Amino acid sequence: MNEPLVKIALIGQPNVGKSSLFNRIAQQRIAIVSDLAGTTRDIRKHEVEVLGRKALMLDTGGIDETNDEIFSNVKRKAIDCAKEADIILFMVDGKKLPDDKDKELFYELQNLGKKLALVVNKIDNDKEKERLWSFYEFGINDENLFGISVSHNRGTKSLFEWVANLLPEEEKVEEVINEEEVDEGLEDFLIPKEDTIIEEDNNEINVAIIGRTNVGKSSILNALIGEERSVVSSISGTTIDPVDESFEYKEKKITFVDTAGLRRRGKIEGIEKYALMRTKEMLKKANLALVILDASEELVDLDEKIAGLVDEYGLGTIIVLNKWDENSETFKELEKKVRRKFKFLFYAPIIAVSAKTGRSIDRLKDKIVEIYDNYSQRIPTSSLNKIVEEAVIRHALPSPNGAYLRIYYATQFQSNPPRIALIMNKPNLLHFSYKRYLINFLRDNINFEGTPIHVLTRKKGERIYDEELEDTFQG
Repeated sequence: MNEPLVKIALIGQPNVGKSSLFNRIAQQRIAIVSDLAGTTRDIRKHEVEVLGRKALMLDTGGIDETNDEIFSNVKRKAIDCAKEADIILFMVDGKKLPDDKDKELFYELQNLGKKLALVVNKIDNDKEKERLWSFYEFGINDENLFGISVSHNRGTKSLFEWVANLLPEEEKVEEVINEEEVDEGLEDFLIPKEDTIIEEDNNEINVAIIGRTNVGKSSILNALIGEERSVVSSISGTTIDPVDESFEYKEKKITFVDTAGLRRRGKIEGIEKYALMRTKEMLKKANLALVILDASEELVDLDEKIAGLVDEYGLGTIIVLNKWDENSETFKELEKKVRRKFKFLFYAPIIAVSAKTGRSIDRLKDKIVEIYDNYSQRIPTSSLNKIVEEAVIRHALPSPNGAYLRIYYATQFQSNPPRIALIMNKPNLLHFSYKRYLINFLRDNINFEGTPIHVLTRKKGERIYDEELEDTFQG
């Protein structure tokens, strides 16, 4: 079993450049960067490599002395994050003289007894290096003081080398090649090699938590993982950066993406506009979505538009009615309203939960695993063809303008979500209504709860996989 990764925490006051350094180490834009202090509110985790050695990077919200509800929570969680970490990078703004607040925070972190570096950012040129002398007031040694400029990529090499020396070297594992020949299955004959798609690891589930502002997405995340990772506040729009959090459940690695709350487009301003773009990027990477609705309020058009994003990306879906403890309607009454509003998500199960009381949270975890299994399943070609044959016997293929249609065979050429090709003599003549009938028949015979199904038609010898899938029927 692999040893847990060394954890590196980035700590500091707002707007000193923590997220920029986080992005530089991660080698991609993980954290939102803005000149507005307090952009980062939650703790983000990302597996990184520092000079070839792996670690887990923790980027925290800026610690600021304030009575504001959100930022007082941020400070508490940042300190907790430092306690959890093995290495702490305390960042300060090199363009400002060190103040008592910086010193107090540094001494508080120093008392934790962890490997600690003082990182002075915004030292953009050689002349500005003179400012480093002011930071010796912290009583720190030369080897633990780093003057850098993330924006100009200056001084980061020394910092990375210091961090890398504290990380374990990667063990070299010799690759064992199994030369035993495996018989090709029927699908290998039906699908040309260039059309074969590499399947994802069925033990890893990426879950996007999506919904409008203040429906309780962060509370749902905290309830699911069993600890507080995302800042929770009654103030609408608390979550700006999506927060990734992984844990093991029933032999699956489940990674939750706590997406920023979506507002009406006209009200999206500043850093929340970046958050909206990031939410869409996260949906591209997700396998499954939890559509969070507020059971204590009436459904609105924005709920429908947000749910439409899930349908657009073809994700496995669970509709979650949160704040059930504050609801006055029966489940059947609210279920009827949801089904009427979200007709396009007819296949998605509906679960009523309360993140506050913990009601049905374990049931939601089980449902996540179940829906992902449906989403990623592969139906054997022989079984699939028996079902299609039975469907055709019960409801004969149409004869548009007297044309004779014939389905030679069906094959599932992709999962996540399931995509099925019907190999026919005249694929362009099969009406979408018959495709819908076949999809419904498949659902009656195979457990596809929570997942869309895509069906396309092809001639014999024609490429099955088309990246755009323009003629795919989803249902």
